[in-house]
Amino acid sequence: MSQNASAENSPPKLRPNDTGGIDPNSIADLVEWFLNYDERIARMRHANTEELFQWKQKDDEANGVGIYPFENAEARFAIGVFQALQENNSEPLLGLWLNDVLAALHESRETKREITEANDLDKDIEKSSIEKASLLTTNSERRLYLTSSWLEALCTAEARVLGWIYQEMYGKPFTPQ
Repeated sequence: MSQNASAENSPPKLRPNDTGGIDPNSIADLVEWFLNYDERIARMRHANTEELFQWKQKDDEANGVGIYPFENAEARFAIGVFQALQENNSEPLLGLWLNDVLAALHESRETKREITEANDLDKDIEKSSIEKASLLTTNSERRLYLTSSWLEALCTAEARVLGWIYQEMYGKPFTPQ
């Protein structure tokens, strides 16, 4: 296997900066690698995920929730990774954050599954999440389903990248508590 092919098959290493932290460019390189080579993270670039993200932005704004006008789902994800690392700059803090992300992922996945099964939303798997939500009878159930769908995509991507970074920074895999 050539050196180029080998480099494509594994994420780039994090590089330290002058102050002992992580070079932000190496985080960006890592996020880009995962977006290009990890199927679950690449979903942040998928049309369905983008549609969910745009819906969530509009829904939050319409319901008085303050939003930051991210360009797209991919940008929201990438900036979230940077913010999580900045605010959780020690092993215990990053571990707590990852536990919270995994809890949100579990809850959103379970909520989405329950609504999907109760309403037989997967009978046409080609439909987008927005199209499936239109089959639901109440606005609150539509909002819950779409929010859960968005959070499942976002938390899956964040957990995978932050879990990798945790392992690289602390020399051991993250173990949920």
